[in-house]
Amino acid sequence: MVGLMAGCLALLLAMRSMVVAMIVAVGAGRPRHLPDRTFRLDFHTKRANLRAMIYSSDTTCFNQIRMYRATFDKLCHMLDTIGGLRATRHMLVDEQVAMFLHILAHHVKNRVIQFEFGRSGETISRYFKLVLNATIRLQSLLLKKPEAIPEDSNDHRWKWFKGCLGALDGTHIRVQVPAAHKGRYRNRKGDITTNVLRVCSPDGQFIFVFPGWEDSATDGRVLRDATTRPHGLQVPLGNYYLVDAGYSNCQGFLAPYRGQRYHLNDWRQGHQPQTAHECFNMRHSAARNVIERCFGILKLRWAILRSPSFYPVRLQNRYIVACCLLHNLIRPEGVQDPLDEQLESFDIEPATDENTPIVPLETTDVWTNYREQIANEMFADFVAQR
Repeated sequence: MVGLMAGCLALLLAMRSMVVAMIVAVGAGRPRHLPDRTFRLDFHTKRANLRAMIYSSDTTCFNQIRMYRATFDKLCHMLDTIGGLRATRHMLVDEQVAMFLHILAHHVKNRVIQFEFGRSGETISRYFKLVLNATIRLQSLLLKKPEAIPEDSNDHRWKWFKGCLGALDGTHIRVQVPAAHKGRYRNRKGDITTNVLRVCSPDGQFIFVFPGWEDSATDGRVLRDATTRPHGLQVPLGNYYLVDAGYSNCQGFLAPYRGQRYHLNDWRQGHQPQTAHECFNMRHSAARNVIERCFGILKLRWAILRSPSFYPVRLQNRYIVACCLLHNLIRPEGVQDPLDEQLESFDIEPATDENTPIVPLETTDVWTNYREQIANEMFADFVAQR
């Protein structure tokens, strides 16, 4: 009996040794697969780090990813249900999104994210692209639908522009491009930038974003391309956007008078309009300033837009659009945005459009007379209120 038990014990020990050897062999052949207990401990450690970064407080969440927790939860739900972003065995959706937003918000390099999130460089790059693609899929939902200024508007900035849909302008964002293409992307200041056409509504949300053109292209040329594309910028008949003096005054685009005082800084020194054209330019500038504030807040929120990126230029164009979509998600939440106060001290450089060549779309006497009519009505009201 004792001999039988000893034999069984020896057999069990032999089988155990064989199983251990097989596990070691499998582990050596598949080094990325961790034992279950090690994986669980590693997973819980990463979740604890994410809770401290995102879920501990709204202040911490805003500092890390530039939005509050409720907005972050809403974004994760939209990316999951609409954008097609899926959790994996190694990373849940909220960690993927937090990592993506942290890169946009602070413009940190891959190796910094490796340390902060405990992930490999390949993993970070892969999930960044996955979340970026999912965010772009939300553009039909997040881009603002244009709404015309109504006839009975009481907004002191917009009531003169009945039928206006918002403001339009081009901006320049510094990018990294191959050495062979730098000549096309070099602007007058010597910076390598891309020309981005942006259109926003009177309440400061993006309606249309069109990146990709090199900075050697004029604003008018970019606008012409945007309006002739099948799914480009469409202006309904009878409506228009406010544009600066770098564009021609034509149907659908109402420009100020060139050669007249225009920028808001010109009116803050106690100057008063002396002619109908000056009065029109003053009120046109006050309304169109929404596009400058809109992009000023965008650059304040996402540091990746303030300096050349480490990504290929095509990927840079996509995350420019993604930043605008995220801006639209954040702004209507009804919570005081700390960036509104910071914007006052942020240097928004006005466009120097006096020497910018105009690329005309199609000017008409009707549209010129329409601008003259608005200018005369504005000046008559201004004189009556003196």
